[in-house]
Amino acid sequence: MPSAFNFAASPFDCLSPAEQEQVRRHVDIAYFREGEVVLELGAEPTHLYVVIKGEVTQSEDGEVVASYGPDDSFDGRGLVAGRVSSRFVAAEEVVAYQLAKATVKALIASNATFGALLFSDLGHKLSALSQRQEQRELQSLTLARVDEAYLRPAHMVDAQTDVLSVVQLFQSQRTSNVLVRGLPGGLGIFTTTGLQRAILDGRPLNRLAVGELASSPVITVRPSDQLGEAMALLLRRRVHRLVVTEGDEVRGILEALDVFSFLANHSHLITVQIEQAPDLDALAEAALQITRLISLLYRNGTRIGLMATLVQQLNARLFERAWQMIAPAGLVANSCLFVMGSEGRGEQLLKTDQDNGLLLRDGYTAPDDLDAICQRFSQALSRFGYPECPGHIMLSNPAWRGSASAFGQKVRQWLLMPEADSLMHLAIFMDAHAVAGDATLLEGVRRGLMTLATDNDAVLGRFAAVIEAFGSPSPWWDRLLPHGQAQRPLDLKKEGIFPIVHGVRSLALARHVAPTGTVARIEALVADATLDATLGEELTQSLHVLMGLRLKAGLAELDAGRAVSGGLAPERLGSLERDLLKDTLGVVKRFKALLRHRFRLDAL
Repeated sequence: MPSAFNFAASPFDCLSPAEQEQVRRHVDIAYFREGEVVLELGAEPTHLYVVIKGEVTQSEDGEVVASYGPDDSFDGRGLVAGRVSSRFVAAEEVVAYQLAKATVKALIASNATFGALLFSDLGHKLSALSQRQEQRELQSLTLARVDEAYLRPAHMVDAQTDVLSVVQLFQSQRTSNVLVRGLPGGLGIFTTTGLQRAILDGRPLNRLAVGELASSPVITVRPSDQLGEAMALLLRRRVHRLVVTEGDEVRGILEALDVFSFLANHSHLITVQIEQAPDLDALAEAALQITRLISLLYRNGTRIGLMATLVQQLNARLFERAWQMIAPAGLVANSCLFVMGSEGRGEQLLKTDQDNGLLLRDGYTAPDDLDAICQRFSQALSRFGYPECPGHIMLSNPAWRGSASAFGQKVRQWLLMPEADSLMHLAIFMDAHAVAGDATLLEGVRRGLMTLATDNDAVLGRFAAVIEAFGSPSPWWDRLLPHGQAQRPLDLKKEGIFPIVHGVRSLALARHVAPTGTVARIEALVADATLDATLGEELTQSLHVLMGLRLKAGLAELDAGRAVSGGLAPERLGSLERDLLKDTLGVVKRFKALLRHRFRLDAL
């Protein structure tokens, strides 16, 4: 066989050296002329094909549903099922590898991951991939450098400093330890554990020198050391902290909690920065770390759902701290700051436009400079990397702040007197999530909306019909073709994410479902039998695949110094990514068909 078989392409990238040799011994070359049928509907397939050159289209009921270019394989599902369920035709001259059925079955029997990636549904493919990613994630994180983790500031005192002064430093600097210089054994450390011994000593703390109770010498690591080595050192020496030094310079303190948090999900480190931030400048630095965290987690294979949850929690705390710094305490206590859109649903990864609002308690008199306060908050978020909303759906716009009763009346009007803008506003508000102040204010408005939510098909139909507002004149599969003229950017939000999100949102409104997250809504709709369990699982998986691909494209743009556009270049997808994208957009297509039937959209 030719030696150029690409074992880096899915699903062959999971084969062992012995299994790769098995492929080399049994693979052959096939040639098909333009227009020639490669596999006919209902036929019993004898080979698995891997395209070397050219393009093969897959059709169902006369409609092209997928295309296959170089390194793509087909038809694994038909090979295992014993019958081809689609028609495969050479759209142009095709050269392909062909692997006999017996060899494919032998590989499936010896390698479960290969089988899952070859012919399983979307869920089994993702499960197989996650098992491989978990191993890579732990390995890559332990190989990270010490200075990639969060280093706490090192506070230095002389050995003769009294313990009372050290306790006051603990309080003012929000720390639990200080480094002590001037000890016979070199640099030492005094912690809250030492403070317990100081109290038990019996002498007044203002007369007790910290050097008498400091531990010395300290255990050090270098910034360039691996985190895995630092973790082993912590465990071996049975200590909770390491001093990070470079030459004679102390760079900071590496705490065991921070090491384990870094290896777990890193979010704890940013939470510490947010909590300890004394001003908006420090919060801006923490906001920058969130983007770095997402990049690191993605490249280490962390699940998209977990990443989105972590980002929502971090952003909520970031927004809350910023609001507390900007707004007077009385306003914070008598209001509810809420976020909407992907942030409200807990599905935001990279920073997007601000979507937020402010509810005021009925009877509360807001400060005279409320508008200036809200303007400062929006400006702070812009500084944190969240650009202003082009539609001004933000609390700096008076239309998106007001008393709870007045805002509740506005929301009811959006529902009962639907127009283009009001339906859009209603959809955005349905995803609202409280991040600061009194969350019961938002809950009250939401309860009022759900009480009035109706099964009126005309209203619900107009609300759901927005799923048809986006799309391209050419079908999505056309932009996955391996030809240069077809390589136009694919907007994953419009083609896949929005139809899932808004379709599920529409069903949630019809069924009075309370949760705001798309996944939580899907679970509720499956529980009340509105959605089939299999479709519900496929929608969740598809949403996360699309979010992951969109994140990958956005990170690539950031690495190149460009603004995040939201577009995906199909030519940059690997064979596995193209396969997953085809599967997910197929799920979206079926879901839109269900929505058209449920809400009678064809009659609108």
